[in-house]
Order: sequence, then C-alpha cells, then structure tokens
Amino acid sequence: MINFSKKNQYIFYTRELSLQPDTAHEIHDVLCANAAANLGYSSVLMYPDKKKSSANLLSLIYLEKPKKPDREFIEFYDVQEKLKIAALPMPWPIDQIGGKFTNYSTVVTKYFLPVHIRPNSKVVHTRDWNFVKAAVKNKIPTIYERHYFQDQKYEPEIVHSSYFKIAITQSEPIRQSLIEYGMPPEKVIWLHNGFNQSFSIRRPKEAEIWRKELLINRRQHLVVYSGALYPFKGVDLLIDSAKELPEIQFVITGGTEAQVQAYQQLARDKNIENVEFLGWILPRERLVSLFQAADILVHPHCAGKSADFTNPVKFFQYMAAGTPIVATEIPPLMEFKASPLIASWCTPDDPHKLAQCILHTLETYPRKIDGYAASIDFAQQFSWENRITKILSYIEEAQRPPIMV
Repeated sequence: MINFSKKNQYIFYTRELSLQPDTAHEIHDVLCANAAANLGYSSVLMYPDKKKSSANLLSLIYLEKPKKPDREFIEFYDVQEKLKIAALPMPWPIDQIGGKFTNYSTVVTKYFLPVHIRPNSKVVHTRDWNFVKAAVKNKIPTIYERHYFQDQKYEPEIVHSSYFKIAITQSEPIRQSLIEYGMPPEKVIWLHNGFNQSFSIRRPKEAEIWRKELLINRRQHLVVYSGALYPFKGVDLLIDSAKELPEIQFVITGGTEAQVQAYQQLARDKNIENVEFLGWILPRERLVSLFQAADILVHPHCAGKSADFTNPVKFFQYMAAGTPIVATEIPPLMEFKASPLIASWCTPDDPHKLAQCILHTLETYPRKIDGYAASIDFAQQFSWENRITKILSYIEEAQRPPIMV
C-alpha cells in the first residue's frame, strides 16, 4: 500500500493527465490540487496511468509513494513543487477485452479506492461522478465539480449522503441544472475559476523582450488572446477584427498544432498579415510576461449556449496581469462590468464593434509597465488558493484535511 503516515491526504482525482495542449479540464484539476498544496495541505493528484499497464501484481499491491512533479510537468502546468502526484498503474490487459469489469474506472473505484485511497484520505475532490459514488459509499467526505449542464438524474442515496459534502459549478445556469436533476440546493454552489500565483509576479524585463520580438513593421500596440482555438471562443471573430486594424499587432496563443495551422491558413486566405500564432507556450510561466507585455488582453467569446456556462481561467489570469481587458458581454462575466477592473465591454459576435472597442481602450487606458493597480488588487480574491479555501469552508472542520506546514 501507499506508505502514508496518517489519514490526512487531500486527494484530487482526475481521469486524464497528459502533457498535451487543449487540456482545459486537466489544467483545472492540476491547478486546484496545486493550490491546496500551496496552502499547506498534503495534496495528492491521482490519475490512472493508461500508458503503463502491468502484469506484475506486486506493482498493484505495493504502490510507489506520491512524488513531486518533474520539470516537464512543472513547465507545462506552471505549478510549484509542493504538489505530489500519484499514478495508478493499470493491470494488463485493461480496456483490451471489453466489458464493465475490464476498464479503468472499474479498477480505480472497485480496487484502488477502497484498498489504497480510503485508508489514507481525509477528503477527495473530483469531477468524475463514478469516483464520487464510490467515495461516498466508502464513507469518504467528497467534493464534486460539475462544469456542464447535467443530463441525467443524480442517485438520491449519493447526493443526500452525509459524506457528499458539496458540488461546485461555474455558473448559476449550471447550478440550476444540477438542482433540476436531483442535487439538493443547499449542496451546490457556483464559484469562479482562478489564477495561478505566478501571475502576481511582475516581469518587466521579460515583457519588454516580448514587445521587441512581436511588434514588427513599425506597429506600436500589441493585443493578445490566450486560450483554446475554437470558433465559439471568438477566435474567428478576433481575426476579422484584426483585419480592420492593420496597424495593430495581434498575437494568439494556445491550441493544438493542427488548430494553429488551420487558423494560420485562414488568416492567409483573408490576407491578414498582423496576426501571429504562437501555439502552446512553454514553459507555461512565460504567459505571465506575455500578458504584461500586451497593451490589451482580449476575451472575444461568442454568444450562445456555451457562453452561459463558461468561466474562463484566462479571464482571471488577465485580471492578475493588470493589463487592460477587452471582453464581450457574456452572462458569467456581467458582474464584472461594475467592478474596478480596467476593462472595456462590447456586444459579442460583431468584429467591427470589437475592433472599435479595442481602439477605444487603447486611447483610454495606455499601457503601464507596472500594470493597473485596480485590476491587480481586485484580482487577488480570485486566486486558486482562495477558491480552495471557500470550498473547504463547506466541510465541517473535523473532516477537513489538516494543514501540514
């Protein structure tokens, strides 16, 4: 068994863990676990290791101790070294035969959870409903995250159990969806996502290097978008806006290699020369200085159903950077219109209005090397650490994991 000294672990379980772009769910899980570790909890991120199957039963009985993330992991996710990671080896030939008794979820919930996880965990935190059910049945205090609309009834014996502590969503429409499908209203809340601590560090020298590298053809202003490369995220809209503003340099980061190539071709087809695609930036902490280098950070999300539940991590990273923001008006962000954020707002799905909003923002909020203090100060409440603290406040003190340092 895992050689933990006490039953004090704060276990985060994720079904997938990779070092591939376009992994928003994995990033969320990793950063939640990382924040708990930063707060001093004995935080362990667990996942089924689907790349390594083992016919050696001893490797399943005597698991390796959770270990610190390696350099590649740290650079990809921008985490600190307090976090511990535990890969759960899968017995061969899992998922090669078929059937409910030969898949990853069954092995994790029927074997690893009761044998290895329950004896060592104080609380578990996951977005995997099968894991939630198994944890509750094994009498482990459980935190559940659900970021999409629910589509089937919740089992009453699970959600009404005293071991099912709280369900976390990212918007009020999603919260109402969970309630509609059987979640007790008092057990479901919605919280914003957050930003990593690295975004609070000012990096003026690195920011200046970015500006020298990216501002070409005598352009003086830099507009940056960071995130997934999908049409509903407003990437196509942003490209069309860039065409109206040839004197401004636009930079787009994120996406898979195939997505980057597709959008590069789209820009060429439209004869747009002031948009550069940087792909997935590594080490990930380089995003901090890029955000500080920008004159504007843009959030061009389109309207529609996806806009009702999105709660983009990048928006809170933008805040912490202290750089002026241009955002389209989508429901989850409307509360921020009345905040002290240095931001401009425009209606979604209109590239011309977005372009005009960018121009207005450049005239109204000139770039500051140290960032805008109002945005930076306002952002502090949205750190991942504060989010974890709020979540744990819904658990009785005796059932919370102890702070170790």
